[in-house]
Amino acid sequence: MKFDPTIVQTRFESPLGPMIVAATARGLAGVWFEGQRHLPDHAHWPHQPDHPVLLQAVQQLHEYYAGQRSRFELPLDLQGGTPFQRSVWTALLAIPPGETTSYGQLSQGIGKPAAVRAVGAAVGRNPVSVIVPCHRVLGTDGSLTGYAGGLARKTALLQLEGALI
Repeated sequence: MKFDPTIVQTRFESPLGPMIVAATARGLAGVWFEGQRHLPDHAHWPHQPDHPVLLQAVQQLHEYYAGQRSRFELPLDLQGGTPFQRSVWTALLAIPPGETTSYGQLSQGIGKPAAVRAVGAAVGRNPVSVIVPCHRVLGTDGSLTGYAGGLARKTALLQLEGALI
């Protein structure tokens, strides 16, 4: 994945562990749990907690974890992904809070019914965890399959949204 050279970051202490939040001039480019799979090397990204998009993202994440927000209203910069990845990430944004879908349904929804594995790979590489809700994708049988941030976090996010009891 390629990131815009102007990317900046801040750190957010979520109830599920520390998160790295990153933005460019175009919008929010990344939200990762510290230590999650596919976390890019962000050591050289400048810390800029007063960046307008980062301020908005952190505020909205606070509200989400407090149960006061179910949808995010942030400009996104997903340009680092391939066109296929971006199509999957855009489809993730259409999954309503409190609902789930399967990898198969997601691949059908983007018009690529035979691309279930590729869809799964793109979901796993989603750079904007929580906000682009990859945690809402389950196995065909409803099982809690992989999540780059860990299954315990996926479970907690789905419980927070009321998709799991």
